[in-house]
Amino acid sequence: MISAAQLRAARALLGIDQKKLAELCGLSVPTIQRMEASEGVIRGTVDSLTKLVDALAAAGIELIGEGEVSSGGGRGVRLKAPKG
Repeated sequence: MISAAQLRAARALLGIDQKKLAELCGLSVPTIQRMEASEGVIRGTVDSLTKLVDALAAAGIELIGEGEVSSGGGRGVRLKAPKG
């Protein structure tokens, strides 16, 4: 699973716009826009989500789930859980 915030952050880390991401994963720009505008976890067809995650992985993005440890050992960012 990937959240909209993770998707926006991944695209920023790669330094690409929505059009380039759409090309990389074979989806339309409006689909990428809808995914990034989602609240929380992105919803979509299994095929679309698989294409997206595979394209990000091929570009060097490691998606880290809540409470998971990064296996890559490279630099990265993680959003802390809100206090309170």
